[in-house]
This record gives sequence, C-alpha cells and structure tokens, in this order.
Amino acid sequence: MAYEEREEEHALIHEMLSARSKSGLTQEAVAALMGTTKSAVSRLEACGKHAPSLTTLKNYAKAVRCHLEIKLIPNPA
Repeated sequence: MAYEEREEEHALIHEMLSARSKSGLTQEAVAALMGTTKSAVSRLEACGKHAPSLTTLKNYAKAVRCHLEIKLIPNPA
C-alpha cells in the first residue's frame, strides 16, 4: 500500500476513534447498535486489516451519533 493511501487510512481510523470517544461508547456498545460483534468493530477500527463497505461506515457513523460525509477533492493542477 502506498504511503498516501496509508496516511488516508490512518486519518479515517483517527476520525472513527475520535467520534466513538466523543460519543462515550465502548466497542461493545457500538457493536450492539450496529447489530454486530465487538471483534467486528475492533477490526473496523484497526488500520490495514479491513476494507469496510460504505454501508458499514454509515452504520458505524450512525452508532456513534454522527453522519458520514465523503468528498471528492480535485487535485491541484
């Protein structure tokens, strides 16, 4: 995996962990809200081990009382 891709993945994981922390929820609580297991949430929050679907990311965001926003940002010319 290229450095740039790894950096983006780390940023996403950081956002997820920050959102969960701000919501005051444990992995177990997020898992219950998502209808999955704690180990599935742990894999989701682990860098490089899982490529989550858009639906999974939306469900995670909803569980931690957020919404998912995806942007396409043009590269500098």
